[in-house]
Amino acid sequence: MFARWDKMAKNFTRIGKEIAIAVKAGGPDSENNPALRRCYLNAKACNMPKDRVEAAIKRAMGKDTSSYDEQTYEGYAPHGVAIMVETATDNPTRTVANVRMHFTKGNGSLGTSGSVAFTFTRMGEFKIKNTGQNLEDLELELIDYGLEEIGEDTEGNIIIRTAFNEFGNMSKALEDKGIEVITAELTRIPQTTVELGEEEANEVLKLVDRLEQDDDVQKVYHNLK
Repeated sequence: MFARWDKMAKNFTRIGKEIAIAVKAGGPDSENNPALRRCYLNAKACNMPKDRVEAAIKRAMGKDTSSYDEQTYEGYAPHGVAIMVETATDNPTRTVANVRMHFTKGNGSLGTSGSVAFTFTRMGEFKIKNTGQNLEDLELELIDYGLEEIGEDTEGNIIIRTAFNEFGNMSKALEDKGIEVITAELTRIPQTTVELGEEEANEVLKLVDRLEQDDDVQKVYHNLK
């Protein structure tokens, strides 16, 4: 129970920062701010209360609100597993010190910029409701809007992936076609994966968990199979 609440609180904090960044960059009107519309979707998907979303927007419009810098860190977990850490922080000095500490305590090592980024491909990823659509028909319908991959997740939802620079095109296309989107985000997909035994894999996942628990960390990507 406590783990579930911790995860929910972490998701609310992450989305609150995403809202702050979106509002600072494009204003509080979601009609003219695609990034803010994406925040609304993701807030709904993780059951973030509407009043908390509205409060986050109001805070972002205030003069005294924190300004978040988006920083990405790269490194290796034990056993050669590549890790990328996306952060949103109002104190980069604190954040890099904490990220380095997590890597060190998790028997990993923080790398330099570009040390593992080449092993991941940045993509847009949309989760849409499966209402019995034919995947081949849907693929043909969306291919002109940057579709690169389509499939189903373990819960039966449809996952659509696009090239990073086609994210906006696909977002608009799904909206125009009235296709219900559950979540929409930019993600990093590993080009190759590392397969480990259970004990070694758990060592890697402990480091991933340490990083994900950090207040400044937004997302952690790895290439563990």
